[in-house]
Amino acid sequence: MTENVVHLHKDTNEPATVTTLTVVPEPAPPAPVPLWVRSGRAVKTAVTHDRTKTTARAAARHSLYVVGGARIVGRRAWDGRTAARYERYMRTAEAAGNMELAAEWEERGQRYRDSRHRRRMDLLTSPIDAAKGIAAGTGMGIGGLVALGIVMAIATKDVSDVVTPLMAAVDFINLLIWIVQVVWGPAITIGPFLALLALWAVGSKQHAAPAWALPANVRSGEGEPITPSIVVKALRDLGVAPLRGAIKEMGDAGASMLGPIRIAGCGVEVDVTLPSGVSTNEIQKRRRKLAENLSRHEHEVFIVIPQAARTVRLWIADSGALDQPIGPSPLVTDETMTADYAKGRAPWGQDLRGDAAALSVYQRHLLITGLSNQGKTAALRSLVLWLALDRSVEFWMGDLKGAGDWAMCNGLAARLIQGPTDDHVIQVTEMLEDAVEEMNRRLQAPPGTQFPALIVIVDEAQVAFMCPVKGEDKRPYGGSSSTSRYFMAARKIHNQGRAVNVLLWQGTQDPTDQNLPKLVREGAHTRASLALGSESQARMALGDKAVDGGAAPNLLRPGLDKGTLVVASDGIEIPKGQSSITVRTHYISTEEATAIADRAKALRDGVTTLTLIERGEDRDPLADIASVLGDKPRLKTQDVLKRLAALSEDAYGKWSFTDLTRVLDGTGAEAYKSDGRMVVGRDRVARALANRGTDGSASAEG
Repeated sequence: MTENVVHLHKDTNEPATVTTLTVVPEPAPPAPVPLWVRSGRAVKTAVTHDRTKTTARAAARHSLYVVGGARIVGRRAWDGRTAARYERYMRTAEAAGNMELAAEWEERGQRYRDSRHRRRMDLLTSPIDAAKGIAAGTGMGIGGLVALGIVMAIATKDVSDVVTPLMAAVDFINLLIWIVQVVWGPAITIGPFLALLALWAVGSKQHAAPAWALPANVRSGEGEPITPSIVVKALRDLGVAPLRGAIKEMGDAGASMLGPIRIAGCGVEVDVTLPSGVSTNEIQKRRRKLAENLSRHEHEVFIVIPQAARTVRLWIADSGALDQPIGPSPLVTDETMTADYAKGRAPWGQDLRGDAAALSVYQRHLLITGLSNQGKTAALRSLVLWLALDRSVEFWMGDLKGAGDWAMCNGLAARLIQGPTDDHVIQVTEMLEDAVEEMNRRLQAPPGTQFPALIVIVDEAQVAFMCPVKGEDKRPYGGSSSTSRYFMAARKIHNQGRAVNVLLWQGTQDPTDQNLPKLVREGAHTRASLALGSESQARMALGDKAVDGGAAPNLLRPGLDKGTLVVASDGIEIPKGQSSITVRTHYISTEEATAIADRAKALRDGVTTLTLIERGEDRDPLADIASVLGDKPRLKTQDVLKRLAALSEDAYGKWSFTDLTRVLDGTGAEAYKSDGRMVVGRDRVARALANRGTDGSASAEG
């Protein structure tokens, strides 16, 4: 509200100033909340309060203990008074196909019925026999008391003592009747409460109440040992109607579906033969529900399909056991360990049973995939470190992450390219193409020629497949078309490389058709996967057969199951009838990996590692020849040309023996024959470098 206030001059009494006042009205007080609304809120708060829920759950639990206890006592009484248990055991034996045992239980049941019939017939004559016994006993008892009274009367010479024993017996009986009269009333009153207490005790001991009413510690059931009854109940409650009906028909005979429960590493293993009408995939797709029914987490239950028909094999971990690390790698603990490419097996880790899981890499291409930061590089590196202890194996490596995970292989690998850029992809692609040329050379060698293993390793291979760069011939380096250089080189090695021990090992992230083409992933003999995001990715990583057989890397927990691999390969021992195996790999730290790599280097004569070289720079051919010779006293001219091409494709990629001869002629380091092959000597090249003039030290040729 706005008001104008006029101020008058004190002498003339005329208006002097005008002041405008703005009066802001006070806000109206909030309307009172109706009583019924406040009462409703209070009731809602009281009903949803944790204390109210806990109290209601406790009341329901203890009430249901009585009901459950009555049911248990009734079942026990029924079993004790009838032949139901014999019938149940007989059906169990019949379901298991053990007719001999079924006949034995039938015979025991018949003997029980005969005995029960005799007892019932005896009840018909028991009243007469009891009356006769009472009469005879009473007569003998009264006679005995009278005889005792006569003896007492003679002794005391008092005739009244004849009835003294008899009256004492009457007084005793009267006392018993009085005691019964006193106790009977309270017993009638307290008896029902004692009966209810007994039923409650039975029910509480057996936890005979619904799961929602049980205490949290009982409800979780963590650590509960696996028994046949627990497995049968878990299967019954899966929600598969034919399975539930079959178990119900068998009564407690559902245990006949189970094989022996065997201790298997940090858990137990049991085979379940499913009844007719229940398929194995119905159990597989309910893995989470089955795990929860067994009081386990989903990652603690594995379901595989063994060779036996209509059978699933359950492996159930001890609660929390899979969260405990396994021991160190034998590569770390045994400094005397060596490797054998052809006959040895790499110590990779442990299977779920706790047995050592060792992998044969002989003539097997390898693919390891999984989400980022799940231990892919560590798993691949542990295989390389073991194989490096075989001095005959040569390594060419490309690390397209470039974070230094493979730095310890400098001086161990003949080639080591590290970096994530397109130029690094080009270098790795050319490395694969060189491997194809080496493979072709070996394939054209005389029959029976033996070749040492050449392992070409590409970590983060998805970077190469997704590279958009094209070469001067307009061919793309990445992609999955027939013009893709990396793709075609990988395919060629997959097709024929194993025959001459040229193998391709790749590690890649998050497999899709874009970053891991179908033909490349299916060309690997050993396929392993860490945690993945979906079943479709699991099928890309391991193949349909492995996933249909129970392999589920998509159910591994990212971040928690680091280093846990699902492996499909004939190079690792897999239980009969299974298509894959889960391996918890040993973790080898960077420091430990460096120490193992140093041991491997000590076994070799010295390896000059060729790394990524910037393009477009002037070259000194004689100095480059000296660098590629490294510590080798001599190298075949063909090997010198290959190493020069790897050193700089631009400068030496098209060199031939003629170009090499042109550089060496007149220097005193010319190629010469050794064991029938043309070679270049290290000492001769070193002398040529030392003796040449300063004006010839920087010639750029090629």
